[in-house]
Amino acid sequence: MLKTPCHDWHVEHGGRMVDFAGWHMPVQYTTITDEHRAVRRAAGLFDIAHMGRIRFEGPDACRFLDSLLTNDVTQLQPGQVRYALVTNEQGGILDDVLVYRFDSFYFLVVNAANREKILGWIDRHRQGFDVSIEDITLQTLMAALQGPGAVQILAPLAEAPISTLKYYHACETTVCGVPALVSRTGYTGEDGFEVVAPADDALKVWCTLLDKGQNVGLVPCGLGCRDTLRLEAAMPLYGHELDESIDPITAGLSFAVKLQAGDFIGRDALLAIRQTGPKRRRVGLKLMGRRIARQGCQLFAARVSDPVGTVTSGTFSPTLQESIAMAYVRPEYSEPGMRLEVDVRGKREPAEVVSLPFYKRPR
Repeated sequence: MLKTPCHDWHVEHGGRMVDFAGWHMPVQYTTITDEHRAVRRAAGLFDIAHMGRIRFEGPDACRFLDSLLTNDVTQLQPGQVRYALVTNEQGGILDDVLVYRFDSFYFLVVNAANREKILGWIDRHRQGFDVSIEDITLQTLMAALQGPGAVQILAPLAEAPISTLKYYHACETTVCGVPALVSRTGYTGEDGFEVVAPADDALKVWCTLLDKGQNVGLVPCGLGCRDTLRLEAAMPLYGHELDESIDPITAGLSFAVKLQAGDFIGRDALLAIRQTGPKRRRVGLKLMGRRIARQGCQLFAARVSDPVGTVTSGTFSPTLQESIAMAYVRPEYSEPGMRLEVDVRGKREPAEVVSLPFYKRPR
């Protein structure tokens, strides 16, 4: 398995290590609930160096990315970050990504499980573009500092005034005296930052952040609470809400698809889907009881014998103290307030369709 630059620290500090997309990663240090609550109330630090990081330079870097991504890369200004999808010719989602623009290069963050696939897709379509492409995943650390205390912790350690950095913006600066890329982004529904720094300096950055964050309540967090946090915020996860059989319109991600801005792979298929309408929709569910609806649980409606949908993710929400889930259902069963039943290991549990997200951070 692959190891992040902070791998040995996680092992030495009691991280429960698991195989995640071919990486040996910490799933938790204490409990998922305690780490989840720390992020909501104070701050949490995540090692996300398993995520793929790809750098693009050259005269055609923008044009090339614009041909691959559903969002409009040509409108990105230096310092901006956008969410986008990589789709195949049928409109199916190969990955959901973040694309960054800096003064002299572009930067793409992809899911760990899809890194090799996306690198192959990039190589397959780069002919005719004057662009230099470098996978820097193994040469860098990527850490996520998330929670209401994140800016208080990071601001004194960064050379740039990151407290004024807008959401979905990024800058080149130093963190703990180390060259770094800092973006105000995250996958938890909270305020926070993601920091990319050289692998050789990873422990310095990681340990300094933890040390300086002690007074704020910062704790190291594993992938377990990252999943419960993103689910409360209704953020889709590849392999659950997203895959090659699902298109961005069905997934409710039309905001990241600019069908009129330019031509990208899958555009024609998505135009057709938008015209006819999706055959299913992503919705939120709240279960009446405390049982958890896991991925694959089927949904039923009154007086309908066949399933009307399928659960993609579910958990018991530590913040809301309710059993929540996301699912794909037939459009006629997607309106908030619709009553459905979830088959949880052979027993039907009542559930209600609700608006997403389940949780919004206080402003």
